[in-house]
Amino acid sequence: MAEVHGYCDERYEAVRAQFARHFDEGLEVGASVCVTKDGETVVDLWAGDADSDGRPWEEHTICNVWSTTKTMAAIVLLMLSDRGLLDLDAPVAQYWPEFGANGKEGVLVRHVLAHTAGLPGWSPAIAVTDLYDLDVSARNFEAQAPWWEPGTRSGYHAISQGHLEAEIVRRVTGASIGTFFRNEVAGPLGAEFHIGLPESEEHNVGELFPPDVTSIGEAVGSNVESVAVRALSSCPLNGSEPNTREWRAAEIPAAGGQGNARGVARVHAAIANGGTVDGVTLMSEDTVNRIFEEQIENVDLVLGAKMRLGIGFGLMNETVPLSANPRSCFWGGWGGSIAVIDVDSGLSMSYVMNRMAPELMGDLRGGTLAMLALMAGA
Repeated sequence: MAEVHGYCDERYEAVRAQFARHFDEGLEVGASVCVTKDGETVVDLWAGDADSDGRPWEEHTICNVWSTTKTMAAIVLLMLSDRGLLDLDAPVAQYWPEFGANGKEGVLVRHVLAHTAGLPGWSPAIAVTDLYDLDVSARNFEAQAPWWEPGTRSGYHAISQGHLEAEIVRRVTGASIGTFFRNEVAGPLGAEFHIGLPESEEHNVGELFPPDVTSIGEAVGSNVESVAVRALSSCPLNGSEPNTREWRAAEIPAAGGQGNARGVARVHAAIANGGTVDGVTLMSEDTVNRIFEEQIENVDLVLGAKMRLGIGFGLMNETVPLSANPRSCFWGGWGGSIAVIDVDSGLSMSYVMNRMAPELMGDLRGGTLAMLALMAGA
C-alpha cells in the first residue's frame, strides 16, 4: 500500500483509500487531494514523488495545474463585478476600446468567461514565448476577428481565455491579474497558489510529467480545418513547457497556475460557503450565484463534448454528472487536475498531480476522488 501523508477525516476514508489505490496501480508519480466542508479541511493528503530523481512530494509541493488555473482567473473577474468595477453583461470594448475592432464590438465580458467569445486561439498562430508577454497578446487580439458570432456557440478558449481576462483586469484595475490574485485572494486566504510564480517559491515546484504527444492539438483529432485543431495549434504546446522557469514566472491565467490541492480547495472554499471563509470575503452570495447562470449548453467546438457552461465554471450535465445539486460547478486541467465546488453542500474538492494523462478531459483519477468526496459530504 502506498505511503500517504496528511490528514483525512474518517467520514472521507473512501477518498484516502482510492487516492492510495491510484499509486498502488501505477497511475501516479506525485499528487495531492484536498476537501473542505463548511470551510473546514476534512481531507488534506499527498503522496509520491515530486520529480524524476525521487524527491518526495511534500506538504508544500506545488506544480502546474493547467486549466484549473481558469477558476482562479474567473474568481478575480467575479470579484471585480461584485465591487461594481466590472459589468459582466457589458461589452469588453467598454473597458478595452481597442478590442472592439474587426467585429468584436458585441463580445461581452460573460462571453469570455463562458468560452463563447469566438476567440479560442490566435490567428495568425503564435509561439509559446509570445504567451509570456501579455501586451503582445493583447495587441494580437485587438487585430483579430471572431471565429463565429459571439455568444452563439462555445469553443474552449484553452489558453486565450486567460489572456483576454488579463487585459480586462489590467484595464479595470491598473494591476496585472497575477498581482491582484496574490494581493486580494491568495494572500488573505493563505492559499498556496500563484499566477506568475515568484522565484522564492521555486524550491517547492514539482516536475511535470507530460504525456507522449507532439502537441496538445493531437488530443482533438487531425482535421486541420476544424475549429478544435486550429485553436489548439494556434499556440502549440506539448506539456513540457511548465518545467521551465520562463513559463512559471509568466502570468498565464488560463493554464500557468502553480499550486497544490490544498491551495485550490482553500480558494474555492470561499465560493462553496457563499463567498466568505474564515472571515475573508471574496464576494457576496449574489455574485457567487452568478456562476450558475447558464450561458450555453451545446457540443463544444473544441472539446467535442456536450458542455453546459455558466460564468467562469462548467455546470453539471450528462457529460460531467458529479453532483445533482443545482449550485455545483467544476473545472479541470489538461492531464487530470480537477476542482469541484458544491455550494449546496458547502463542499470544495481539488486534486492536483504531476503525471499527466493525454486527454483534455475524461481522466478518471480526479473524477473518482471527486465523486467519493461529494458522496461523503452530501
